[in-house]
Amino acid sequence: MTMSELSEFSKNAAKKVDAVLDSLLPKEQDEPARLHSAMRWSTFAGGKRFRPTLAFLVAQLCAAPDERIERTAAAIEMVHTFSLIHDDLPAMDDDELRRGKPTCHIKFDEATAILAGDALLALAFKAIADDEGLECDIRIKLIAELAEATGTPRGMVAGQQLDILSENKKIDAVELEHIHLHKTGALIKFAARSAALAAGVSEPDLLAITEFATKLGLLFQITDDLLDATQSTDVLGKTAGKDEESQKSTYVSLYGIEQARMLAGETMDAAIASLSHFGDCAELLRQLARSTLARTA
Repeated sequence: MTMSELSEFSKNAAKKVDAVLDSLLPKEQDEPARLHSAMRWSTFAGGKRFRPTLAFLVAQLCAAPDERIERTAAAIEMVHTFSLIHDDLPAMDDDELRRGKPTCHIKFDEATAILAGDALLALAFKAIADDEGLECDIRIKLIAELAEATGTPRGMVAGQQLDILSENKKIDAVELEHIHLHKTGALIKFAARSAALAAGVSEPDLLAITEFATKLGLLFQITDDLLDATQSTDVLGKTAGKDEESQKSTYVSLYGIEQARMLAGETMDAAIASLSHFGDCAELLRQLARSTLARTA
């Protein structure tokens, strides 16, 4: 399996999830039109669809048809987009660029951006609840896990709060990992687990997939911190150097660039090792971990 095969798979996954998102989101002309335009502006702003791609890769590994995971993959992207809209607000990271375009509150206004995020979050749960391709007990399980991955005390929102509280402070490696297992890792872990749950895998397989996704989430955050410190705004599509400017606690501020790179490599190795009992069937997931380490934006 090569990186080109992963690239092709990712493009196809993005097309699939974009088609589902287009069908689920209200049209721009539907009232309130300004709100729906804002939702679509941020949702279709050119994201890589990393989390849906992970879900489709796990579904393939577990021999589950795409139809069993595509609405959940769309729901994951809605939650991710909601988090980006709110993260960019003046009260949070206060950024004017996202994916090379004006952020939602700059393109529209702060109130509309807040409501767009709220609406996407609500619509995500409806997407799963209305999924007639899944059994009711699976839908309930997915909704419960998505709520946990999104909220508090073990989800993304909790991680965001801890991240804010860590600004202008020196925290240790354990505290930093705790923040990012929630802020970044929880939704990535759910993306993998959701496909495994929809496929009805065995408990050992679910545990291995969960371990892989947990390490992948940490790897994603470490590389994100490195990119913020080493790449330009033009390359990133968002304002570079925001972490240092905000005095955030990051893997770069704690370890320095070279040690953070070493940690990223070690984390990638641990993620790949967790897939050992799947054999060659998990090669595309291994390539996903390698491409995460190598990403430039």
